[in-house]
Amino acid sequence: MAGISASGLKTQIRNYTEVSSTVLTDAVIENIILNAQYRIFRDVPLDADRKTATGNFTAGTGTVTVPAGAVFIRAVQVYTATGSTYTGANTYLEKKDVTFLEEYISATTSTGTPKYYAMLDTGATGESSSNSGSIIVSPTPGSTFAYKIHYNAAPTIFENNDTNYISMNFPNGLLYCCLAEAYAFLKGPMDMLKLYEGKYKEAVQLFAAEQIGRRRRDDYTDGTVRIPIQSPPQ
Repeated sequence: MAGISASGLKTQIRNYTEVSSTVLTDAVIENIILNAQYRIFRDVPLDADRKTATGNFTAGTGTVTVPAGAVFIRAVQVYTATGSTYTGANTYLEKKDVTFLEEYISATTSTGTPKYYAMLDTGATGESSSNSGSIIVSPTPGSTFAYKIHYNAAPTIFENNDTNYISMNFPNGLLYCCLAEAYAFLKGPMDMLKLYEGKYKEAVQLFAAEQIGRRRRDDYTDGTVRIPIQSPPQ
């Protein structure tokens, strides 16, 4: 699949809008591209952003730091053994509110194998590794259990990369989204803004069907896709 580079995308935006670099400067276009990438990220949960982080709980401590760059947590696994292999008996924790955890075991001195988890300082999650929030578990670990955190990370943007997953796998949608942002910045013509907004919304639906549909199923488990075909009346 042919993608698009950051420099190529800048050129296309100027060509489509027929606006020179004196108006759509590199700084302006880079901001347009950044806004478009984050919009796509919010619209579609990308497989490329699915990550895992591993570590070990400290006995008697019920919190761990959210992985740097995590936007949201998908799951937390706890293993009955420590080490770096992360194999063997394990369980997925149930996500609850902090109030549930506090009521479940009110005495902070009670320890055991974690069963539930909740988010702390969730507003701080993001790209900053020094201020990324925490996960609290209950019961408080009674041993140095190994854990694995499944999460979605902030997308890799063009800031230090000439290409990324979106530019290589969704170049048309990225361009349409950028053009909608560009025409909003240029304050018209409104018919062009509506045109590319519509083209983006149509393209992102197909992209989402691929990301959360076709890429997360297989023929063996789910069977082949069957599309109903209307039969002509007899």
